[in-house]
Amino acid sequence: MKARLQVMSVFVDDQAKALSFYTEKLGFVPKTDVPVGEYRWLTVVGAQQPDGVELLLEPDENPAAQAYTKALAEQGIPAASFAVDDVDEAHRELSDQGVVFVQPPTANGPVRTAILDDTCGNLIQLASPA
Repeated sequence: MKARLQVMSVFVDDQAKALSFYTEKLGFVPKTDVPVGEYRWLTVVGAQQPDGVELLLEPDENPAAQAYTKALAEQGIPAASFAVDDVDEAHRELSDQGVVFVQPPTANGPVRTAILDDTCGNLIQLASPA
């Protein structure tokens, strides 16, 4: 067996707000939006990778998900990491749009990283080659 990535998820406190942030700020595009009870199976993909790995914007209604998300954020641990071409440029662009960063662009060995608040309970890391 050779497994491959198909769907990864981040827990979010509001799916509509998350969809707005991930598409309007980070440039993802909607992939799947299917009603599932009171929530949605809501995924986005990279604009340049429509058949790539989907990011599921999963409701954090389960208390375990809320505790997990809160603990990660309190300890400064990103819930996900996304590649960008130039983290310094992304930092400038997103900061100009009002996105809050908890870590500015920083050298980390072979990459530069920055960490932002997705407004939905998660810290998200951006990374580019150094």
